[in-house]
Amino acid sequence: MRRRLPGGWLLLFWCLLLARTAAAANPAPADLDRVLAGLARSAAGIETLSSDFVQEKYLAVFQDALVSAGRFYYRKPDKLRWELRSPLVSGFALDGNRGRRWRGAEAKSESFDIRQDPVMKVVAEQLLAWARPDFPWLRAHYRIRLEGTAPVRLRLDPSFDTGGLIDHLLIVFAADGSHVQQVELHEKDGDYTRLRFEHTVVNGPLAAGLF
Repeated sequence: MRRRLPGGWLLLFWCLLLARTAAAANPAPADLDRVLAGLARSAAGIETLSSDFVQEKYLAVFQDALVSAGRFYYRKPDKLRWELRSPLVSGFALDGNRGRRWRGAEAKSESFDIRQDPVMKVVAEQLLAWARPDFPWLRAHYRIRLEGTAPVRLRLDPSFDTGGLIDHLLIVFAADGSHVQQVELHEKDGDYTRLRFEHTVVNGPLAAGLF
């Protein structure tokens, strides 16, 4: 039986962690450095992010996508909340090293510490790397190629062992470069997952108790 990626929010182990465009023709490394520096400047003033998301899983054996939806929150520097709302309810909230996760009612959440939970540690690293964004960290874990600039579109090939599952990721930024708008995770067997962020609010107020 083929190994498959985990479903639900655990898919962020590979994603993250955030539109189609014409590809640039063989951009030079200097162009990538310039674009990443521009993205870092655009994100420098971000204190909070909140966004709806739609996750579409495309399998070679099905014509229709498997669709789920939820909500994402971030507060600088290290607070995260990722919640699936349909078709199943699950999620987690992170405040520094400590967090809580749930399946079903949030009132029944369990606590965890990422220093003692390797899976959640990786999830948090991936999400924070894109929310901040932390391009030195990303360049240490992926080979990054610039594929477009209007909007910015990046291809990431893992430089770590993915167990033969992940081929590459395609990341698309919002027009102003302040945040990720779309992620596509392509698997070795041709299946892929698209994660679209919608109705994103930058530096808006966040309710108390989210994290």
